[in-house]
Amino acid sequence: MPHVLVLNASYEPLGVVPLRRALVLVLESKAVCLEESGAFLHSESRTVPAPSVVRLKRFVRVPYRGPVPLTRRALFARDGGRCVYCGGVATSVDHVIPRSRGGRHVWDNVVASCRRCNHVKADRHLMELGWRLRDKPAPPTGLAWRIIGTGHRDPRWLPYLQPFGGDDALARIDAAGGEAALAARPVRAGARAVPSGSALP
Repeated sequence: MPHVLVLNASYEPLGVVPLRRALVLVLESKAVCLEESGAFLHSESRTVPAPSVVRLKRFVRVPYRGPVPLTRRALFARDGGRCVYCGGVATSVDHVIPRSRGGRHVWDNVVASCRRCNHVKADRHLMELGWRLRDKPAPPTGLAWRIIGTGHRDPRWLPYLQPFGGDDALARIDAAGGEAALAARPVRAGARAVPSGSALP
């Protein structure tokens, strides 16, 4: 089922909801349609354009939501769909400090990895292998990452996400090869050893 971007009355992105929920908001005059999807919904008595972006009529106070949730899709987007060790296509998730050695499952310790690098690294520290990271892992910032992390994407949303980091988030997904690359199923382990003195691409 198609999904719709919901904006606060202040145009701040709030989230993504199923088309049916968004349509109910519009029909009950709780939201206005800003962008249409091009499709139409038909009932016995009327035809309604399907919304793609809606804005609430009343401002909704949103409590602090904390950091962006750590999901596989958001992680691959943050790392551009590339292995942080060798630069190859990422197909798995790796903990820089292995969990078996006290590493936590947090943004600062989780990276996208290719299968081979993940397998070679196993439960060892980078120093033991003479490897180094291409980039230091950090949590992504910006409201757009919450939307991107849902896995739903519509080009009509971009103008509303740009002020909140949408360009960066979507550019990383495009660099990762689009939605297909980010939707790859998890696989165990994998990749190529990188000597500490060598330059990474």
